[in-house]
Amino acid sequence: MDEIADIVVGFDQKESVAYHTFVQSVIENSTIPTRFMPLNIGSLTNYKETHKDGSNDFIYSRFLVPYLMNFNGWAIYADGDMVCVEDIKKLWDLRDDKFAVQVVKHDYKTKIKTKYWGNKNEDYPRKNWSSLILWNCNHQTHKILTPKFIQQQTGAFLHRFSWVEDIEIGEIEKEWNWLAIEYEEKKDINLIHYTIGTPCFEEYESASLSPFWKKSFLNMLDGYFKKDKLS
Repeated sequence: MDEIADIVVGFDQKESVAYHTFVQSVIENSTIPTRFMPLNIGSLTNYKETHKDGSNDFIYSRFLVPYLMNFNGWAIYADGDMVCVEDIKKLWDLRDDKFAVQVVKHDYKTKIKTKYWGNKNEDYPRKNWSSLILWNCNHQTHKILTPKFIQQQTGAFLHRFSWVEDIEIGEIEKEWNWLAIEYEEKKDINLIHYTIGTPCFEEYESASLSPFWKKSFLNMLDGYFKKDKLS
């Protein structure tokens, strides 16, 4: 049987088109079978969101991935406001059992103080590290990540991977989580993260690197609408 890449994707009904566009972008470039799990807060029956400081529905539920995978195997977590422009197999093949998680270790100061829906865009340590994660779900350090435990932790604790030793956090190349608007435009990007605002929002529809998102969006709609709709 072919190996299947499990991909858990942040889902928020207010920007559901972003989720579906990301899934489309993975499918159209992938050379291996993929299995998607939307992090829909309404279907997480054992988890109730108690945090009050979230900019979207999956800001904390992403840390349930090992639990949802029954603490077994590997999974990719990705925010829903992304598009993949490279074969996801190349990311999947980076899995290394010596690490608990593998992430892009961003080190930057934001250019934009306010992002989509008027949310504050503040600087903080390890900002955006948790927006794309290769999870080693059976790693012993993750056994504490139960719904109850996550409900009790602060955003700082979770998003900085404070339950994991630094040496257990592996590094992925920045091209696998390229921050649109924050980073310059260039070739050879593998995965684009529209962290300031997805092009599905009117104010960001022509922002940096938006043509990549529109391409996958139109491919998703192929057969239903004319492709020149967003030209």
